[in-house]
Amino acid sequence: MCDTCGCNITPGNGHLVASGGKLSRTADGKAAVTILRSLLDENDLQARHNREHFDQHGVLAVNLMSSPGSGKTALLEATIDSLRNELRVAVIEGDLETENDAQRVRAKGVPAVQITTGSACHLDAHMVHDALHHLPLDGIDIVFIENVGNLVCPASFDLGHHRNVTLLSVTEGDDKPAKYPVMFRAADLMLLTKIDLLAVLDDFDPQRAEAALRNLASEAPSIRLSARSHMGLETWTTWLRQELHAQRQRLAQHNSARPAIQPDGRLMHHGTTSLVHSKYVFSRAKP
Repeated sequence: MCDTCGCNITPGNGHLVASGGKLSRTADGKAAVTILRSLLDENDLQARHNREHFDQHGVLAVNLMSSPGSGKTALLEATIDSLRNELRVAVIEGDLETENDAQRVRAKGVPAVQITTGSACHLDAHMVHDALHHLPLDGIDIVFIENVGNLVCPASFDLGHHRNVTLLSVTEGDDKPAKYPVMFRAADLMLLTKIDLLAVLDDFDPQRAEAALRNLASEAPSIRLSARSHMGLETWTTWLRQELHAQRQRLAQHNSARPAIQPDGRLMHHGTTSLVHSKYVFSRAKP
């Protein structure tokens, strides 16, 4: 998969292996063939810088991960409405093409930067770093990073964020945590979304989904939620408030939070690959 989808070398880190780049040659001067470990190390270095940047501004960075169509953008819209008079949020949107989701967020009066990744099926720390140049953090409380819809690769890359939230909609199978353990082990919170559809999708059992999460030895909480009906929305925003408060307490003690990046997921990103030629694009508009 990773040799064809572009997630070994992304448009964000491609400059490192391009001609003249930091990783374009090995120590003995020969052209690099196996570059994965070095790319991951560079990603982690950039992620630490991103996290320091968030921490300097007292911002909680939350990475939203899921398969396509689980309701990440709808969740953001409902969350923005709910927290409008209390917390200020900003959004980094990741998609292969279009800025449709960023436009939806901007329509809510919230600053949003769209990253179109071309062929890369996840965001990396380099992309997020470049996006931050277009997203002033002064006065921001929470930055949501809506990752590319994918239940594999996003769990393996540190973006410099603090918490991972994995969405599972009732339109998917309740065995998804068992089928995609890397993704769900990375979750600091699992959101069961579109819960209002259970009346017509009775083959999805929330208890089975939660049991599958527990079978991964995960203690992450689970919240049942509907962005459309607002069922469970207050529980979700309470979790966000608590995480923001806890993060600022950590910062007062010169500490920070780190997401549960999954090293076994990185093993999937193996072997050699060719450079992705597509260029990721940023777009922003004032709210």
